[in-house]
Amino acid sequence: MNVHDIRRQFAAVFNEEADAAFFSPGRINLIGEHTDYNGGHVFPCAITLGTYGAARKRADGMLRFYSADFADAGVIEVPLADLRFDKAHSWTNYPKGVIKFLREAGCRIDTGMDMWVCGNLPNGAGLSSSASLEMLTGIIAEKLFGLDVSRLDLVKTGMKTENEFIGVKSGIMDQFAIGMGKKGHALLLDTGTLEYSTVPLDLQDNVIVIMNTNKRRELADSKYNERRGECEAAVAELNTLLNIKTLGELDRQTFDEYGYLIRDGARLKRARHAVWENCRTTEAEAALQNGDLAKFGRLMNASHVSLEHDYEVTGRELDTLVHAAWAQPGVAGARMTGAGFGGCAIAIVAKAEVGAFQENVGRIYTEAVGYAPSFYIAEVSDGSRVLDEDAEA
Repeated sequence: MNVHDIRRQFAAVFNEEADAAFFSPGRINLIGEHTDYNGGHVFPCAITLGTYGAARKRADGMLRFYSADFADAGVIEVPLADLRFDKAHSWTNYPKGVIKFLREAGCRIDTGMDMWVCGNLPNGAGLSSSASLEMLTGIIAEKLFGLDVSRLDLVKTGMKTENEFIGVKSGIMDQFAIGMGKKGHALLLDTGTLEYSTVPLDLQDNVIVIMNTNKRRELADSKYNERRGECEAAVAELNTLLNIKTLGELDRQTFDEYGYLIRDGARLKRARHAVWENCRTTEAEAALQNGDLAKFGRLMNASHVSLEHDYEVTGRELDTLVHAAWAQPGVAGARMTGAGFGGCAIAIVAKAEVGAFQENVGRIYTEAVGYAPSFYIAEVSDGSRVLDEDAEA
């Protein structure tokens, strides 16, 4: 979608010209799952699928939102003075939360705006459509109101919206990857310190295939918050002898030596995943830096095994996709990506095998589950940005 299409669709809804057009990507996480809220490392990248936007500053105090993806809902109007969570306002709660917290932080957003959005991320697929929308709102507000706000502050505002306004106790990875993404690179982020580095993503003669289960994933209604609680309880038990804030502070040996302090078998498995997955993430970054894609793929496989058996967040649909992918020629590695409970998996696949891969995995999945998956080739994108007039996002 180009800028002219975005502007034309905005004008068709609001009968005015947009002040600017925007794009905010989705993200995939190559490895390091359920480590972000455990103070560990993650290794995501932004992708070229995402959320397009256009906006215009208003003279009054009314916010007007329109999504081409939910056209039947029409234009949803919200007074700037009444930014409360309202389930009836569905998707607009995400931009409402971002605007609310930016204002509370002292940003001068003193008039309303018209905001048009359209996404090509599959909704509920675990590619971070919500964080994409949050970061889109942040850069729209920054542009329209001339805010003096850092990108990291926008990232933190997006996470605060997710945690405190929507009610999902997620970590910072999604907003960080989407806000800080760099074309052709993955981000190795230490979620405990927010130190990060960009890592060239050289896939050689391979591509990343996103495999969508087409089973919708609702984070706020899932066991996501339960898993976080289990990990926090494990930290409390470990702290009868240790002094740690998060599981991300532990290496494998220390965890093995003190794991007996965790008295519940389920909590022990959750904590083991968090510790070992954190270690896998830094090992995967080293493998990528060394050009060892085979090892990188094996670590992806190990990540899925841990998510399946220790963290128990995969389920029949994701396991069917990933296990089928492992059996195909030309596959370096495959794993679920995102929070789990449905959503998507990813595989690193030789370019020459992509057609056969999609056909074979699609057939196996359809026979086992009863409906077909969807496939996308993930290209690595820059982060959320204002679009130039000639830009093609």
